[in-house]
Amino acid sequence: QVQLAESGGGLVQAGGSLRLSCAASGRTFSRYAMGWFRQAPGKERELTAICWSGGGTYYADSVKGRFTISRDNAKNTVYLQMNSLKPEDTAVYYCAAHPSRSYYWTDYNYWGQGTQVTVSS
Repeated sequence: QVQLAESGGGLVQAGGSLRLSCAASGRTFSRYAMGWFRQAPGKERELTAICWSGGGTYYADSVKGRFTISRDNAKNTVYLQMNSLKPEDTAVYYCAAHPSRSYYWTDYNYWGQGTQVTVSS
């Protein structure tokens, strides 16, 4: 079992930055792919970024060049640094864990409670 808890959301003006954190329980954190997903009102949940267990990363085109995902296995924590934020980035952001490798949110077994990010224009 993996338990996840996000923090770091909030209200920011367009062009600003936020850093999200996701703290995980469990001794096998390093073996999991860790993903950040987001869901805006009335929209389907979508992939934002993934950090694979080996350290490689993947980004959705909409955030490439602006967001950076990273992980600290010693702290059981994954981060999402969000720069140059836009109003369309407004959503609830969730971190999730997968024991292997997947791009699809429906495959992820473990989820945090989500943290709200609001970007004002």
